[in-house]
Amino acid sequence: MASKKKVIVIGSGFAGLSSAAYLAKDGHEVTLIEKNSTLGGRARQFEEKGFVFDMGPSWYWMPEVFERFFNNFGKKASDYYHLERLDPSYRVFFEDEKWDIPADFEALKKLFDKVEPGSSKELESFLKEAKYKYETGMHDFVYRPSLSITEFLDVRILGALFKMQLFSSISSEIKKRFKNPKLRQLMEFPVLFLGAKPEETPALYSMLNYADIQLGTWYPKGGMFKVIEGMVAVGKAQGVKFLTSVEAKSIEVNNGITKGIHTNQGFMEADAVVAAADYNFVEQRLLSPEYRMYSDDYWQKRKLAPSCLLYYIGLNKKLEGMLHHTLFFDADFGQHAIEIYDRPDWPKNPLFYVSTTSASDPSVAPAGKDNLFLLIPTAVGLKEDDSIKQHYLTVMLDRIEKHTGQRLHESIEVCKIFSGQDFVNDYNSFRGNAYGLANTLFQTAFLKPRMKNKKIKNLYFAGQLTVPGPGVPPCIISGEVAAHLLTKEMK
Repeated sequence: MASKKKVIVIGSGFAGLSSAAYLAKDGHEVTLIEKNSTLGGRARQFEEKGFVFDMGPSWYWMPEVFERFFNNFGKKASDYYHLERLDPSYRVFFEDEKWDIPADFEALKKLFDKVEPGSSKELESFLKEAKYKYETGMHDFVYRPSLSITEFLDVRILGALFKMQLFSSISSEIKKRFKNPKLRQLMEFPVLFLGAKPEETPALYSMLNYADIQLGTWYPKGGMFKVIEGMVAVGKAQGVKFLTSVEAKSIEVNNGITKGIHTNQGFMEADAVVAAADYNFVEQRLLSPEYRMYSDDYWQKRKLAPSCLLYYIGLNKKLEGMLHHTLFFDADFGQHAIEIYDRPDWPKNPLFYVSTTSASDPSVAPAGKDNLFLLIPTAVGLKEDDSIKQHYLTVMLDRIEKHTGQRLHESIEVCKIFSGQDFVNDYNSFRGNAYGLANTLFQTAFLKPRMKNKKIKNLYFAGQLTVPGPGVPPCIISGEVAAHLLTKEMK
């Protein structure tokens, strides 16, 4: 049994909440600090005039990761929220037609064959490989701290690496199987937010297609914030102390050992720290130079996942023709990717995503009204102003109107805009990124920023900029792995 330590967790996103709960279960005295006035990090909730919005993550994939978290504390997800599978999973608007993606696999195969005869066989084969990657990845890879390549020098794991298709692109694998450009787009969409073009993303990440198609798209009634509330409840039951509006200013280190954190509320002593806030911010702003593992040059050379423009819209009417999740692929997929990754600029004609949670959950909007969450992925670090934000709102509303045949501009009752600079201001996000580091080959596993600081004995990291990577399930896993690593090393 590890000796009891006083541990401070910085940040109350999924990684921070996960880490805090596991640390408390391991017997430590845990205090979690959050700079904002409410818990949840990027998964905070925004409410105005009866409209309720999840401010960040809106896709509930890989339900077993959430279930594992609650099960490890003797609970079930259903103890905290009701989960339902969405069917159709989502709608896709192309320029000339729309597709509803059915939850039922047999129905999906029929859709594929209708678009491209014989393609359902290729889909089955593709997903069989994707299932292997998913199950192998979840079993052998993601629950490791990835501190060194030696963690993977196992005959069975080395053999699996070749079957994981790390060295071919997901784009090449998809193009081998599907000729229709719309099917290709549909299969490539899950990696669009991973931070690189499909041509540069390892085929390993077809595991996301398996998560999407076979494991399903789910929704916790009341919104993703219900998951946050459930994780907070678990943490409190374990004895975690939660403090909001407490901002870390610097980490006190003496002779390579963390002594505590200076905050806007004073100094807090600690035997160890888990930084689940933005990794770059913690390293470059909270640590003195001699204790940083990575230089500014290192960080500037990292390939980042996109930033985004977010719009929280409350309508004074119901909007027909939109599902819970709707993708607008009625523009040039390749050109938008170039504008995000190759020649960073504001997109001329962006793809975008709309979440209308009120389409399946009446509790998140007043009766007879709808809430819309609009998202445009953008390059990081762009200069922005109000005119740009208003321009893209108009662009999206016009295209929604075109496809649904309904007027929207005059029906807006609530409008809140959240941009790259807001990510910096609210979350100390490195260059305003929304999704962490790109999942390229050279930013995978032990090639990501380390979960453990080499120069400080008792400083650990969790979250989307370290292992296993971006996304809600990986962040929950990251918190667990960091907590257990700390407990193991501080016996």
